[in-house]
Amino acid sequence: MPELSQETERGRTGQPFGLAEVTGPSMVPTLYHGDQLVVRHRGRIRPGDIVVLRHPLQQDLLIVKRATQRREGGWWVLADNSFAGNDSNDYGVVPDDLILGRVCFRFRPRRPDQRAPFALLRWALSAARPVFSDRSASWRLRAR
Repeated sequence: MPELSQETERGRTGQPFGLAEVTGPSMVPTLYHGDQLVVRHRGRIRPGDIVVLRHPLQQDLLIVKRATQRREGGWWVLADNSFAGNDSNDYGVVPDDLILGRVCFRFRPRRPDQRAPFALLRWALSAARPVFSDRSASWRLRAR
């Protein structure tokens, strides 16, 4: 389950953006362990957005999931990696006040084994990417 830096929580109080670091495999292949995220606080959430939220059962833990569907009482959130679990299938709808923000940008750090010129070029072309709502993924995830 991704744990995120406390900078994300501090940013909630006054900053429009915060930083977070992903740990864990629940959002693979969209996000990987070690990815750095830019989180926009107080933004509008749409189906398909990747969001940072407080875990409903352990509120001192910050997690990242995909908001797939607006339901009565909050959002239905799912992990992109169905084998990782720990999403709304386990704890139900997440209330709006537990959602801290929407992920808008991802930076993937270079791995130590990426030293060859082709590997460095491939990393450079894919390291920094904006994160958009993936409506096709949200529909695919809802169909499970």
